[in-house]
Amino acid sequence: MHRRDFLAFGAMGVGGLVLPAAFGRVIAAEALDSAIDVAVKKQLADAAMNAAKSAGATYTDVRIGRYLRQFVITRERNVENIVNTESTGVGVRVIADGAWGFAATNDMTADAVAKAAREAVAIAKANAPGQSAPVQLAPVKGVGEVSWRTPIVKNSMTVPIKDKVNLLMGVNAAALDAGASFIRSTLFLVNEQKYFASTDGSYIDQDVHRIWAPMEVTAVDQASGKFRTREGLSAPMGLGFEYLDGAASGKTVLPNGVTVYGQSYDMKEDAIAAAKQAKAKIAAPSVKPGKYDLVLDPSHTWLTIHESVGHPLELDRVLGYEANYAGTSFATMDKLQSHFQYGSDKVNIVADKTQPGSLGAVAYDDEGVKTKKWDLIRDGKLVGYQAIRDQAHIEGKTESDGCCYADSWSNVQFQRMANVSLEPGKQKMSVADMIADVEDGVYIIGDGSFSIDQQRYNAQFGGQLFYEIKNGKIGQQIEDVAYQIRTPEFWNACAGICDASDYRLGGSFFDGKGQPAQVSAVSHGSSTARFNGINVINTARSLG
Repeated sequence: MHRRDFLAFGAMGVGGLVLPAAFGRVIAAEALDSAIDVAVKKQLADAAMNAAKSAGATYTDVRIGRYLRQFVITRERNVENIVNTESTGVGVRVIADGAWGFAATNDMTADAVAKAAREAVAIAKANAPGQSAPVQLAPVKGVGEVSWRTPIVKNSMTVPIKDKVNLLMGVNAAALDAGASFIRSTLFLVNEQKYFASTDGSYIDQDVHRIWAPMEVTAVDQASGKFRTREGLSAPMGLGFEYLDGAASGKTVLPNGVTVYGQSYDMKEDAIAAAKQAKAKIAAPSVKPGKYDLVLDPSHTWLTIHESVGHPLELDRVLGYEANYAGTSFATMDKLQSHFQYGSDKVNIVADKTQPGSLGAVAYDDEGVKTKKWDLIRDGKLVGYQAIRDQAHIEGKTESDGCCYADSWSNVQFQRMANVSLEPGKQKMSVADMIADVEDGVYIIGDGSFSIDQQRYNAQFGGQLFYEIKNGKIGQQIEDVAYQIRTPEFWNACAGICDASDYRLGGSFFDGKGQPAQVSAVSHGSSTARFNGINVINTARSLG
């Protein structure tokens, strides 16, 4: 399910909601505050591993998942829908005769799980004759029985529906009072209860929480019929309801007066600002195309990082495994060997599955590998990819990077993007300091529409808010801005990055990949960054 599909899903009225099959069944809100007993999960995992071994498997892992989601969807002064879903089952992955096999069941009995394990072995043996080389797994030491939970303050699933509805109704009313013509606001809450066991000797129980509060505010000029929309500036986060509950600590007021958010989000404050800024967008002049120095806020930069760094440095794309659907990569293996100059010496980009508050934060991935932080780009040079257990040897590594994930118990796990982030600048620099020596530039806040080629080389990005920068000062709000890049040229144009005091996360719940398609949740952090001499186009003129 991609972001655009989710927004369309949220736009459906009461009675028009058709749940994607992966969401499972509809349940009562009270059932969201429950879990399967760990002892029961261990018994099921042992049943699967024993059956697989008896059938001829040389390796087995078992994932027992309970995936919970809650949607609260509103528009203006109405609640459009409240939905709670649950999907529970067991996925069994094996190696037999040197090949992978996978099977799954939603029958939570020992007999059914053992049957699925035997089916996985039969599939592996059927796959083996067509395989050119046996699966080669990087070693993983079993950790025994361990558990981990997203370090939340308040479980979003236990907050009463009434409180969530009151929050969104207050947000909508504030936006309408501030001049909005329309507003749609949503809460999307996720709890993944994931149990992993393997013949390596691990029994890992993890409880993962995520939250997102998207909104879309539209202002209409009644005289002209013109309208503009400004989406919320929040980020989806790996946090509990504390992200929305109370005063917004960690917010930043930018030099142009726009407020952006970090570890906490004042949704009402943002809705009021969105209403005013949407109205201002109607009267804002259109950008003059040309070369500009861009100052990019982290609420925007996350998407550029995601598309032009995160995806091309997934090793399966580099190797061509995803060519049929998700694409390939210009960042081929020879570029790793030659330490290709991906960006300027100011560009340091890391992958990190441990980052607090991020969407991808877990203690262990879906192969039972302890998660970590590692370099992708250091001092502008390409130094690494993102690889899992059966890919590590291809890159010359002796261990997995711990970035394997499946979005459901019913889907096989495979390599997914870690949290990929641009490190802050090492020298003290505020946003005001960065802008002070920009003679002719554009300041971009928030993510917008984008397009990128299948090798992640040529791309175009829009945003939510755009401001002129003239002679070191922020000027008027402008519209119809998009910039065009070739990935290495863009990152080599990075002339400055603000320090860690400006660092913030953005991200997506719906990063799509694979066939059958799966989604994953991933964050990308940065501080405000400057890129010199970037080609800016006028999207209104481009559309004719």
